Amino acid sequence: MNTGALKGIKVIDLSRVLGGPFSTQVLADHGAEVIKVEPPQKDETRFWGPPFRNDSAAYFSGVNRNKQGISIDLTQAKGQEILLTLLEGADVLVENFKIGTLEKWGLGFEAVLSKKFPRLIHCRVTGFGVDGPMGGFPGYDSVIQAMSGIMSVNGEPQGEPLRVGLPVVDMVTGLNAVIGVLLALQARQVTGQGQLVEAALFDSGVSLLHPHIPNYLWSGKVPKATGNAHPNISPYDAFKTRTNAIYIAVGNNNQFAKLCQHLDLAAIPSDTRFESNAQRCLYRAELKQILEERLLEFDGDSVAFDLIKAGVPCGPILNVEQIVQHPHTTHRQMVIGIGDDYQGIGSPIKLSHNPASYRTAPPAFAENTVEVLKNNGFSQQQIDVLIEQGVIGQQKK
Repeated sequence: MNTGALKGIKVIDLSRVLGGPFSTQVLADHGAEVIKVEPPQKDETRFWGPPFRNDSAAYFSGVNRNKQGISIDLTQAKGQEILLTLLEGADVLVENFKIGTLEKWGLGFEAVLSKKFPRLIHCRVTGFGVDGPMGGFPGYDSVIQAMSGIMSVNGEPQGEPLRVGLPVVDMVTGLNAVIGVLLALQARQVTGQGQLVEAALFDSGVSLLHPHIPNYLWSGKVPKATGNAHPNISPYDAFKTRTNAIYIAVGNNNQFAKLCQHLDLAAIPSDTRFESNAQRCLYRAELKQILEERLLEFDGDSVAFDLIKAGVPCGPILNVEQIVQHPHTTHRQMVIGIGDDYQGIGSPIKLSHNPASYRTAPPAFAENTVEVLKNNGFSQQQIDVLIEQGVIGQQKK
């Protein structure tokens, strides 16, 4: 059942791979009708495996639920005409084509779409934006991680720059696209006009550099990788225990006092080396040695739970299997299922009156082409001709 706040909003999703599809899945989870248009050669991520199921990779499945899947060859004039028909009733268009592609097809936002569909919100996900020294260049998550400085502050102090082990730039760009679309929808309530929303991977990557860019702007010192330790706070690091490692994230003197009290190290906070966060940062190596020697007497899971219960931010370092099976993951509905074959990550956005809903599994390639076109005024005869001409695709039986 669709209970979402965006019920009634129609989205045409021309995007592929991750940033765009992730953004439209967020919109779809919260009620929007999303029609995902794939090219004849399919979204690349259907092939990004293993693992595979039903001729599609888990990677694709993770960001394409709650969508209707159709296939149109937009390089053909008749395919472009179909797109214009779909846009007649649409609120939002999301795409991540190479800059200039829509203009080449005679479908540029400024020249055509904004005039033909004045209420349309056109969300463009790009690598570097349209203009500037790198405007129009293609963007890839790992490349932006490298260029934006993310890799330079990730990894061990003596190690090489290290990619974050998930596509953080792509996903944050997707979230920025969602924020932009929602802002534009709100603005349209007032003005009646749509607008262009741009979410660039480069901008998103740079925006993630907190506190490293503020630190640099104030100090002039180039930030370095600090491993698991925080550059501004101590103790804020991974610690060994008798069993598994834990992470302690002490943010103030009160939490530090509670930590030391719980570990029977009550005299430590009065030591002049550790009496303030600034001092603790200067003597972080000595402090870590003292704390870790004591923590080696504890079971990791138990001490982490006891510390967070006592008001000290702390948690065990878990792997993917452990977090999927964690009882709080279940309680928060962060792993969800649809039917017998689909499981995925649940929505982290919780609304009390309009919660996310999980209505349909990710579509098979071109699964809904015929249905969507019929719902938009095409006759079966027209559809048959378009299939014969290779303009649209349909699911293979």
